[in-house]
Amino acid sequence: MAAPNGGLITETNEQYYAGEQIVHLPNAADTIVFTFETELKLYSPSSASTTDPNFSQNNFTINFNTGGPGAGFNIPVTNYTLANNTFTRSGPFAAGYYQVLLKEKNYGSYSYVSMKNIVNNFIISYVGNGKLLPSLKRTDVVFHAKRAMQEFSYDILKSIKQQELTIPNNLTVPIPQDYVNYVKASWIDDLGVKHIILPTRLTSNPTEIPVQDASGVPTQDSYGNNIEANSTTESRWEAADMKKITGGYDERFENASIDNFTYHKMGTGERYGLNPETTQINGFFTINQREGTFSFSSDLVDKIIILEYISDGLAYTEDTRVPKLAEEAFYSYIANAVFSTRSNIPEYVVQRFKKEKRAKMRNAKLRLSNIKLEEISQVFRNKSKIIKH
Repeated sequence: MAAPNGGLITETNEQYYAGEQIVHLPNAADTIVFTFETELKLYSPSSASTTDPNFSQNNFTINFNTGGPGAGFNIPVTNYTLANNTFTRSGPFAAGYYQVLLKEKNYGSYSYVSMKNIVNNFIISYVGNGKLLPSLKRTDVVFHAKRAMQEFSYDILKSIKQQELTIPNNLTVPIPQDYVNYVKASWIDDLGVKHIILPTRLTSNPTEIPVQDASGVPTQDSYGNNIEANSTTESRWEAADMKKITGGYDERFENASIDNFTYHKMGTGERYGLNPETTQINGFFTINQREGTFSFSSDLVDKIIILEYISDGLAYTEDTRVPKLAEEAFYSYIANAVFSTRSNIPEYVVQRFKKEKRAKMRNAKLRLSNIKLEEISQVFRNKSKIIKH
């Protein structure tokens, strides 16, 4: 099926679902144009060659045959340049069939608008003769658009990323490269169900560990800098038996008889008055700013975890997409930022766009919260459960 005339969808079903487009050149030509909404990218100019070490980093492959779409595409195309999804070569491309295959599908892309289009649309709508802004540099709009992306990512946009990791023997995993703040951490059981891991106040990760002399004074090296030691706090926490902290049953209880005094001691006396904050079996984590890692308690070693965290949406080019449900709020945010920093804008205009920004940001937050009545009703059904006394 071809894309509808004049519509916003420009890709064919084949391009979207299969991530593939086949172009037929009846005659030799210097260029081949593909119409993916996804931008085709070379990792480097030299990575067009299959022998280049970075060839696998390209987000597509392009292959050739002379027998038609059903003949199989097994001849790699090389020695070309690429710009705006157009392949160019000084020695012309031979007549035949050319296939571009994306390495990652672009499913769900219609629900987003690119940052580039946000900037272009703002300039078209607000800048020019007869408009509020007679002139405005594109770089100013880009700056405020990036600031909008950061602010929206923290509170409004779905900029939560998830990493599936295994806790190694040293009980630490690195903070992700584009990390801004954590959402939550969970370990995964044999059924694939998440169990929330809570941050703890029981211990701490010191940012400095100076070596002290006999009088307790930090000692320095030959350059005058404090000599750093290993953290005793962290090593004791890593070796801690979590049952002594959480109040979990130990081997004495497991081996005890119901007629045994140990059973009653473990089941009542020793467990009375436990702190609910620590009485759980899901483990704990801390953030070690000194080493740039998440540190986990010893009972989580070798477990699979899901680490959910917030990114500001600007770490990579592919991240700079705005949900269409928040598009209008983006324009209002940029307009308010631009008008409030210019000297020739009347105050009533500044205040108008300030109020408009707040209202549209609230609307965007409600839209993106994605609250569904049926899902709320399903949760509320738990209130009718009969609890035995």
